[in-house]
Amino acid sequence: MRKWLARLAALGVALLVAGQGTTTALAQEPTAGKKIVRVGATQSMDSMNPFLAVRLVSTSIHRWMYGFLTVPDSKTLEPSADLAESWEASEDGRTWTFQIREAKWSDGKPITAEDAAWTFNKIMTDEAAKTANGPAVENFESVTANGQELTIKLKEPQASMLENPVPIVPKHVWESVTDMANHDAETYPTVSSGPYFAVEHKKDQYVKLQANPNYWRGKAKIDELQVIFYDNPQAAIAALQKGEIDLIGRLDPPEFKAIQNDPNIEAWNTDGRRASYLQINHGATTTDDKPLGDGHPALKDVKVRQALHHAIDKQKLVDEVWDGLAKPSDGSIVPPMYQDFFWEATGDTKVTYDPARANQILDEAGYKKGPDGVRTMPDGDRKLEFRFSIHTDTPLEDKLAEYLTGFFKEIGITLTTKKLDSSKFTEETGYTGLFDIAISGWSVNPDPEEVLATHLCSRRPTKDGEGGGTESFYCDETFEKLYRDQQKELDRPERAEIIKQMQERLYTDAPVIALYYTNDLEGYRKDRITSITPIPEDKGLLYGGSGYWPFYTVDVKAPGAGGGSGDGGSNTGVIAGIVGAVVVIGVGAFLLSRRRKSVADERE
Repeated sequence: MRKWLARLAALGVALLVAGQGTTTALAQEPTAGKKIVRVGATQSMDSMNPFLAVRLVSTSIHRWMYGFLTVPDSKTLEPSADLAESWEASEDGRTWTFQIREAKWSDGKPITAEDAAWTFNKIMTDEAAKTANGPAVENFESVTANGQELTIKLKEPQASMLENPVPIVPKHVWESVTDMANHDAETYPTVSSGPYFAVEHKKDQYVKLQANPNYWRGKAKIDELQVIFYDNPQAAIAALQKGEIDLIGRLDPPEFKAIQNDPNIEAWNTDGRRASYLQINHGATTTDDKPLGDGHPALKDVKVRQALHHAIDKQKLVDEVWDGLAKPSDGSIVPPMYQDFFWEATGDTKVTYDPARANQILDEAGYKKGPDGVRTMPDGDRKLEFRFSIHTDTPLEDKLAEYLTGFFKEIGITLTTKKLDSSKFTEETGYTGLFDIAISGWSVNPDPEEVLATHLCSRRPTKDGEGGGTESFYCDETFEKLYRDQQKELDRPERAEIIKQMQERLYTDAPVIALYYTNDLEGYRKDRITSITPIPEDKGLLYGGSGYWPFYTVDVKAPGAGGGSGDGGSNTGVIAGIVGAVVVIGVGAFLLSRRRKSVADERE
């Protein structure tokens, strides 16, 4: 585990070297006549290699570069055709046959089923290639190709088969790679099948993409897409306000408030795809059920966890921590934007803010208050004093900690904040179990199977500290059975009902406590961008969406038509990014190292 963490740390941390030569070269690069969109990001690429890339910005860029078997439909978010133009499943659900469309790679060579088969088999057989998307092929028994026909045989039925997150790469480019773990994929231009291909990457500074003329849907409306990396959200917001970039996403309330009244900026505020919650150390164990870590023993008691839940005023957190830019959670870890799978507690199941009820639960369970007002274990041996693990340099988490400390004090529980850098936070809350309560969250894909899978027994670390990315150290027979049942259920409505039962189990057993669903907060220059289609198209997301649709449909004013960063061949935005860009791990907790063998998609 330590070697793996060290490798990701090496990918994620670099000294900024922005020499005069680089800046001059960019300033002199001709851009006249090009339609260019510049996107600001407060996170940089960890790798241009899609087999290794695990950060959100990396997987977003790879979505714009590579095709998948299917993509979320721009209106419904249900699986729709991409490189696979059609498919069918056998009656037992164990064999899937995909017809790969007749299309070309960006270098003009034909895309075949052999490209897809090679990609999947590489992940199945190469440990390094599993880094980003290993779990996506864990249930694959074999993958074969015959012309344009791809056949995938499964060990067990898998209802989420059409949500596979693996980007398909060109075999003729990648089959010569002998050391995947150290392959940086920095040969340009890249060979891609999506709307764009990469032409340049400066580590921790920017990535340049050009529109793919061979893209099967047709060439994008713009010529070039640049993603510029900033060291913090404030720097990126300043660049947006000055017109040095055209769009930025994934904002927190302070940054969003700063652009709300700017007449040149469209402040984008819609339902988001992220659930934020507390991770409770309810007795961390390894995959062989051996105790792990030093979690407080009181948290093993479901009554204590339920009392904590009743003590939290979620509406107050939304109003005062998130400035009203979120929705309180009366459900679990799937946000309400996914209407098919969203579950919300009702009736007696619903946990309401009720400190009196929380106190009653603890009293009846034998956790008595001492003279100082702090409760002790029923045997009187230990006080209910819990640590709250958060990330360093995260003002919103600091504020959340203040409120939770006050809430829990009302029920006789002491909460002490413990700040950790991203790597240490990941290690303690995902592998070593050295925590009591931690802030957590997930940006959920249209199919929630992966986020639910992070609560399976198999996702706990092994005795050697390796693991598949647990989110809660949860291991529950009822939850496991429901997970297997939904995997086999190919009828979407029936499967959705099972998934809702899984969420209810998490809600009532409380290994995690959902706090709120944060809004999608973004901003773009409306004096530059003339059109952009969110996903889903009805009040959906832009940068934070689950597909390439917004950046395939985006259009800007023609060069010379007035506006901001695209006029007159200037590379001001890129240069600003170079001057100000350096990765700061811990801001927003962007490193995804918890998900060692997990689907590297939207985790923060």
